[in-house]
Amino acid sequence: MQHLSPEAHARLAAELKDLTTRGRIDIADKIEQARLLGDLSENGDYHAAKEEQGKMEGRILHLTSVLENCEVVEQTSDGSVTPGVIVEIRFQGDDVTEKYLFGSIEERREDLEIISPGSPMGQALEGGVVGDVVEYEAGAGTLSVEIVSIEA
Repeated sequence: MQHLSPEAHARLAAELKDLTTRGRIDIADKIEQARLLGDLSENGDYHAAKEEQGKMEGRILHLTSVLENCEVVEQTSDGSVTPGVIVEIRFQGDDVTEKYLFGSIEERREDLEIISPGSPMGQALEGGVVGDVVEYEAGAGTLSVEIVSIEA
């Protein structure tokens, strides 16, 4: 089960509504216009529109599944690492810190990479607070990460 912030849930629900209404109408119009061009076997516009339709229907199925099988998690004010927060971390031995959005890939923002709660690092970080040093198993062995800051 995925955990989503209320904002991500609302964004995904709006995207699903748009795809199942306007999106389906637009793609049906594209397919109809391509059909009017003649022979479908060599009609690039028709095949492109059908491929776009398939991708859109796949996204609709994915969004439907995510929204039916998710838990909306309100941001807690206790200062711990929970879905939807931005967590700043420092790997042991590094001087540089890195900021990540902690949550589902559906929480993504353009300016931040995601740490999934289901990943080894995510499992170690979840529930942690500023100053905690957590360890997790990675392909190269055990890694240690310090939680530098947490932003709602």
